[in-house]
Amino acid sequence: MPRRTATMLASTLMLIALLCAGVFIPVPYSEMSPGPTVNTLGDHDGEPVLQVSGRKTYATSGHLNMTTVRVTSAEYRMNLVEAVYGWLAHDNKVVPHETLYPDGKTEEQSTQENAEEFSQSQESAKVAALKELDVPVKSWVIVSTVVKGSPAEGKLHAGDVIKAVDGTVVKEPADVAKFVTKHKPGQDVRFTIVPAKEQAAAEKEKRTPTKTQDITMTTTTSDDAGEKRAIVGISAGTDHTFPFTIDIKLADVGGPSAGLMFALGIYDKLTPGSLTGGKFVAGTGTIDDEGKVGPIGGIEMKTVGARAKGAQYFLTPADNCEAAAKDTPEGLTLIKVKTIEDALGALKDIRGGDTAGLPKCGK
Repeated sequence: MPRRTATMLASTLMLIALLCAGVFIPVPYSEMSPGPTVNTLGDHDGEPVLQVSGRKTYATSGHLNMTTVRVTSAEYRMNLVEAVYGWLAHDNKVVPHETLYPDGKTEEQSTQENAEEFSQSQESAKVAALKELDVPVKSWVIVSTVVKGSPAEGKLHAGDVIKAVDGTVVKEPADVAKFVTKHKPGQDVRFTIVPAKEQAAAEKEKRTPTKTQDITMTTTTSDDAGEKRAIVGISAGTDHTFPFTIDIKLADVGGPSAGLMFALGIYDKLTPGSLTGGKFVAGTGTIDDEGKVGPIGGIEMKTVGARAKGAQYFLTPADNCEAAAKDTPEGLTLIKVKTIEDALGALKDIRGGDTAGLPKCGK
């Protein structure tokens, strides 16, 4: 066999071997890509995304689209060839597996966490929109979760209303940890609560809860690194009572990043006229009860997905602006927002055609 032919054959076989190895060699990476984008003012799977009953609503137009990111599952193991392809692809992003699934989280754990965050984002979106409209919302501090094996297990339950700790009135979730950590690990702490069942019954019957309980627990030591502190093994959150019903219907979506767009959609339906003036506006961002907009992950994927669906403007959390501006899809204007008020101001300029002064990312 001529030397040249032998060299070419050996090179070809080596290349084939490398490609085969690349297919079978797992790498510790996952992939993100643009996910679906849904108009909060429209329908999804045959029913309105936002449904309001007990309050007058108004016709809307245009788009206020929430955006999503697709990610590979926790169990999926990407191979070397897929990783290289993902790195080269413009619309995808390859990231370390632990970025999406820290601490070895399973698919089930991640899905549950995303569902809880999505539910909380809906509540905060409702509160933020109604506060902006000066509609009163009743709020109280509740037990959000109870850690298995903790002093609180079997004594406190998710949904219990926390009225006081050691006789001191609780006004916000942060108060709970503040009052508990005044103790040393091993000391007793007393919670005054309204049981979740009593709270639910009172809401249904439109009355003030009358049954409270005092629950005493012995604190334990936190597992956090650094200074050891007293804990009882719960996380505190906020629950609300709304003066009318607002339902958000959107399946197979998780995480908190749609909060801003839900809040704007609710505001639009409860006010005369159109927030967008018929324009196609998309966006993302968490939102808290006070209307503050927070950053999210996968901003580059979300802008690509929004533009592919026809978005002209993209409401971008201020802390995501730098990353988003590095590779803005052609024809899409990125607008920096820090609060729901910022977003409403930008939408006013958009529908009025006064876009020169918009607070754009990268400027």
